[in-house]
Amino acid sequence: MTEKYRFAWIKILLLFMLSAAAAGGMLAAAPAASGKAPASISAAQLPSQRVPALDDDLNFLRLAAAIESSLRFFERLPPEREFEFGAHRFSAEKCRQVLTRFLAFIQTDPSGNALRDWVARHFRVYEVSRGGISGPVLYTGYYLPVLNGSREQTGPYQHPLYNRPSDLVTFKPSDFCKDCPQRQMVGRLAGKTLVPYYSRKTIENTEVLADTAKPIVWVDDPVDLFFLHIQGSGVVRLKSGEFINIHYAASNGLGYKSIGKYLIESGKIARKDLTMQSIRAYLSAHPQERPGILAKNPRYVFFKEAAGGPMGCLAVELTPGRSIAMDQNLYPPGVLALIKSRKPLLDPSSADVKKWEAFSRFVLNQDAGDAIRGMGRVDIFWGGGRYAEIAAGRMKERGKLYIFLPK
Repeated sequence: MTEKYRFAWIKILLLFMLSAAAAGGMLAAAPAASGKAPASISAAQLPSQRVPALDDDLNFLRLAAAIESSLRFFERLPPEREFEFGAHRFSAEKCRQVLTRFLAFIQTDPSGNALRDWVARHFRVYEVSRGGISGPVLYTGYYLPVLNGSREQTGPYQHPLYNRPSDLVTFKPSDFCKDCPQRQMVGRLAGKTLVPYYSRKTIENTEVLADTAKPIVWVDDPVDLFFLHIQGSGVVRLKSGEFINIHYAASNGLGYKSIGKYLIESGKIARKDLTMQSIRAYLSAHPQERPGILAKNPRYVFFKEAAGGPMGCLAVELTPGRSIAMDQNLYPPGVLALIKSRKPLLDPSSADVKKWEAFSRFVLNQDAGDAIRGMGRVDIFWGGGRYAEIAAGRMKERGKLYIFLPK
């Protein structure tokens, strides 16, 4: 690389880094109104006698499937690959070994006491807390949407679901600078200059993708398509009755902005009434406002057609109810965790939530999300179907979180 181009790349990287900082990528909490910063969220290792009861509200069949997905992830890594969590360092091989043994153990259908004793012997158990108080984690949910589509642009099928554009460039600043961020960044080449990729508004209102991306399918509902962009994976039911699986391929790299927050701040929906279902209802009742509201989120997602169910950021298939999304910069990928929160129970005769019920279950860290930042955020993958969509749309619950790492 010549000096001229080396300095050009450094300038580009610095601009991207400054933009990322300005976008609010800081992990520190903002000062409270009193001027005192709130206690930060942290994780502390528990002594064996303080390991909590390991209750699980589901059977272990899906847990076994989720563990096998994490094992596939660890088996692809060099055995010596290291991870860290606080002061604790451990290898991919250690993770693979302890998860393999845990999988064999749960298949014996152990009692609660036997399970707790086994975990205390083989795992370091960390409790996530804020200022020493347990239960600061905000749990939300996501699901697998089903859209109606056509291979051709015809009739009601007017909204394209694009593959990855040929001019989209991804890179990590750390590839060019030892002390630069490792976070993947996105741009496009404009002549000899790397610039940010087009926003949602530009993509949806102009022909900027005409020569660089092709629609995989055309769908009949722009709101369904918008929520597919948020969920990351889905299923499209074609006119022929065939179903195709759609997986995340790339994004335009622009930060996610919540249209729910905009609807609250503009007085269109009361904060207490905000759910995915209430957002849908508002957009349906105000079609003239819909394009402007959707454009409030500049992030745009591109997809690929592939066999199998939804894939997480570890390139393994997600397991409904057992796979979670966490901040992969803070939590080690693929590891076992225990969540304790509340889940909705539905009225069988309607789509209403009848009540909220406390639950506890083992999960695995297998995905990520633009809105899932910091140690206090977890997104639960609920799967597909009516319950999954409602649970994902309504879930905004606080709870406890425990992380299990190999000794």
